[in-house]
Amino acid sequence: MEDKPREFCGIIGVCNHDAAAEIAYLGLYALQHRGQESAGIVSSDGTRIYEHNGLGLVNDVFNDRAVIEKLKGRLAIGHNRYSTTGSNDIHNVQPLLVNTKDGPIALGHNGNLVNSRAIHDMLQEEGAIFRSTTDSEPILHLIARSKADGLVAKIRDALSRIKGAYSLVIMTRDKLIAARDPKGFKPLALGKLDDGYVVASETCALDLIGADYIRDVDPGEMLIIDENGLTSESFAASTGKAHCIFEFIYFSRPDSRIFGDCVDKTRRKLGKRLAMEHPVDADIVISVPDSSNTAALGFANESGIRFELGLIRNHYIGRTFIQPLQKIRHFNVKVKFNPVAGVLKDQRVVVVEDSIVRGTTLKVLTQLLRKAGAREVHVRVSSPPIKHPCFYGMDFPTREELIATSMSVEEIRRHLDVDSLGYLSVEGLCSAVSRKGDGYCTACFSGKYPVSIREAFRKTQHE
Repeated sequence: MEDKPREFCGIIGVCNHDAAAEIAYLGLYALQHRGQESAGIVSSDGTRIYEHNGLGLVNDVFNDRAVIEKLKGRLAIGHNRYSTTGSNDIHNVQPLLVNTKDGPIALGHNGNLVNSRAIHDMLQEEGAIFRSTTDSEPILHLIARSKADGLVAKIRDALSRIKGAYSLVIMTRDKLIAARDPKGFKPLALGKLDDGYVVASETCALDLIGADYIRDVDPGEMLIIDENGLTSESFAASTGKAHCIFEFIYFSRPDSRIFGDCVDKTRRKLGKRLAMEHPVDADIVISVPDSSNTAALGFANESGIRFELGLIRNHYIGRTFIQPLQKIRHFNVKVKFNPVAGVLKDQRVVVVEDSIVRGTTLKVLTQLLRKAGAREVHVRVSSPPIKHPCFYGMDFPTREELIATSMSVEEIRRHLDVDSLGYLSVEGLCSAVSRKGDGYCTACFSGKYPVSIREAFRKTQHE
């Protein structure tokens, strides 16, 4: 069972480039960490639409160059997906492609709508037929049913009716449209590549394809890109930003720049502040690779305790493998991580972790560290306790499964069987980001939701 929060999706859009589909494919590679259950690309040559998608990693879905070569045209959008609302089913693979009276439309969505159930039910009452169980498909229905004049106006009209977190790439026969919700929950970067433009969830995708980063798409902004260039408009007034702070804690790659800051630099600040808040007398600092590596470096630098590689991660685990006999205890953790006994023996060890969800993985890791000879194990977490569910596009288990909702910090310490446990405070977390907490969503820690979740809660109860 996965014991980490999951980001739901990575998106990319390319316009005015002869190798649009190939660029999208490479971008999806860079964004693979944002979704590992399915991948898809839709392209256009201005007349025809081409599509390829499937379940699995990017390399599984696009396993033959001939597949890419069939995706013709100078316009393409791509999508990596985790299951969000809706199951891991081929019908939920994005980009979603439909035909309307105004022509074909394809859509890729990162985020989660809080009013998707209300929109879905309303559309179903009016006779709409749904192909998928995602909260993204209702957006296409709203576009197709809009009475506005022209596709761009219909998209603008649809955006005015949805609430929650969304970064979108939308493709027509001849246009790429990118939009970001008024709160700016999810990152979306704009880049320039030769004579064309690229939008992507993270700048690491722009780096891989050699595109120049221009800026972030603003909250409440819609970009329209076609053969004549790029135009921008505001479709909704921003009433205060609410960037997902978990992008800095865990989701984004450390080599990306999001929300105006470098992820690596911010994670080092998290580790530094953590060391200030929860000092410990120890011999070495180790990370739980790879997501807590830079926070652990920050902790080590601030505390003066030596950083070591105490856990080795196996990066070559496929999505499925033959399960061993039950007698191999804790196999699912051990296949991912193995302690380095020569580093750990007789040492007082600080383990820096980015977050604790259920605590199941960390509990096993603690046992493995002690078995490898660690004399003491101290856990430091570079985020506050997760006590509340996310309705904006982060895949947490139910509130009852979040360990911090039912246990105090001391009870969690005893449950993990560690010598000490310290979480970064919400104040410390906010102090490590450039805006000092203004403009970030911390709902999973604080329970303060920046967009009303009343409709999302009804949806959860209904389902």
